[in-house]
Amino acid sequence: MIASKHLYCCRLCDSERLHLLLDLGETALANRFLTAEQLDQPEPKFPLRLVQCERCGLVQIDETVPPSVLFSHYVYVSGTSELIHRHADWLTRTATERYHLQSGDFVLELASNDGTVLKAFQRRHFRVLGVEPAVNIMHRANHEGIPTIGAFFNESIGKYVRQSSGPAKLILARHVLAHVAELHSFVAGIRTALADDGIALVEVPYLLPFFQNVEFDTIYHEHLCYFSVQTLQALGRRFGLELVDVQEVEIHGGSIVAAFRPNAVAPTIWPTVEEFLHREQACGLNRPEAWSDFADSVQRVRTTLWAEIDRLCRKGKKLAGYGAAAKAMTLLAFAGIGVQDLPYIVDRNPLKQGLFTPGHHIPVCGPERLQSDPPDVLILLAWNFAREIVAQQAAFAQRGGRFLVPIPTAHYLEASVRLAG
Repeated sequence: MIASKHLYCCRLCDSERLHLLLDLGETALANRFLTAEQLDQPEPKFPLRLVQCERCGLVQIDETVPPSVLFSHYVYVSGTSELIHRHADWLTRTATERYHLQSGDFVLELASNDGTVLKAFQRRHFRVLGVEPAVNIMHRANHEGIPTIGAFFNESIGKYVRQSSGPAKLILARHVLAHVAELHSFVAGIRTALADDGIALVEVPYLLPFFQNVEFDTIYHEHLCYFSVQTLQALGRRFGLELVDVQEVEIHGGSIVAAFRPNAVAPTIWPTVEEFLHREQACGLNRPEAWSDFADSVQRVRTTLWAEIDRLCRKGKKLAGYGAAAKAMTLLAFAGIGVQDLPYIVDRNPLKQGLFTPGHHIPVCGPERLQSDPPDVLILLAWNFAREIVAQQAAFAQRGGRFLVPIPTAHYLEASVRLAG
């Protein structure tokens, strides 16, 4: 039996003043896909509640499932997404042009997955090292020529890397900070491993589009925290890191790349930091009434999506889903959508194909299923990759298939959007 830990104080500032924003009920673990033999076995489910610290403003969930359960064997790989490859190229250009890194500099990536991003740096002759806790993914990265340590990054691993490989001129932490249970040790490890003249680029889903676009499906047990620029600045300062720059990127529904330098060197702070802080204040991200409106909007998403699915089913239309992403598991669970409504989901990730989704037990197939068993409507569960998906599925659209996007409210992609993909 898997035991979780209920949170009684803020993950950032330790305050016990946590205000409930949204309760999504008890859900299965979003990346715990099942084999056919496991379908009849008891499936662990855990409370999924979003809270906000009244002192520092950090938005977080108040339940922690052991990281060893969530990440030691993982089914997400970066390399299956063309968008991630393009993003990796952008990161290398940003590092060299905006932050003046040079070939030969040491680049350390935390939660480096299969090494897709580090490969882009390696091609430009940077010295690279990854740290990845999922043993199966770590072996895959090493096999493909990206040196990778199998570990959960923390302060002690940061000391080990500095001693064995030297201080890192660039540390990348892409979409990992939100997953970290031992937040303080993780950030202290970044400061330990980072060169005094180095820079850490921390990429996280951004709280502002999460709030504005009702992206509640990005809430799942792996995502412990939901960061604003305000909370990132406070977190960095607690461990000797100054937030010096912020850039917004479209990936994963709207993310930011936050740049930190050691504050001992009195780094120059770009105007972008103050601009983002002003935007957050104007939107009222720390006001309880604003989050009350958000919770109402979440309920409307469920209502409109279910109404459209019911309408389609009554008309005899066949549905399928695209993208067995973790966000899809939250959406399906909250909306009460099961295999009776969605006969199958397709995904390009071979590690998920042939398995069944957690909680609702929908089979996951390769994209070729769309040709052999074509639906009338394809629900884009991985809506953050919508343009990439519709570009891949041009033949489906030409046959008259339609793309239904569930967030921020159920809507169809128009022909002009599909062609622009």
